[in-house]
Amino acid sequence: MSNKATAADAELILKLYDLRREAELRKARQWWTGTFWPQTADDVTKIAANFGSPENNWFRQVSGYWSMAASLVEHGALDRDLFLEPSFCGEMVLIFAKVKPFLKELREKVSPTMFLTIEGLVNSTEKSRAMLQRMETTVANRKKAMAETAKAS
Repeated sequence: MSNKATAADAELILKLYDLRREAELRKARQWWTGTFWPQTADDVTKIAANFGSPENNWFRQVSGYWSMAASLVEHGALDRDLFLEPSFCGEMVLIFAKVKPFLKELREKVSPTMFLTIEGLVNSTEKSRAMLQRMETTVANRKKAMAETAKAS
């Protein structure tokens, strides 16, 4: 594998980006990034077990999209460094940071492979591990602010 991204890598990144613009995937992504802030593994398992609900569909659609995209990288079809640019994969790292505290329990209760490919990719470089640390801080700060707002209400 080349150390430099190719035109084919760029084309695939653009195709993946274009897929993210599909209307239902946009709703799913908005739910993941704006509405879904799990506090416990049970918050995730309730969604995962509620088949047919919009939230379950959105949960599976976004996690499936990013797992599929990560697998393209892990299998060598897409340049790792290009994919791991924050402008492209920041959303993937955000959703992973939201579920990471509960992964052990989720893998026991829901699926032993839940977020496995994403986890491997996020942990694969120093740059992506640093991005995850920043995103974990962002998630913690957001949860704290939400708790303070709820307490003040």
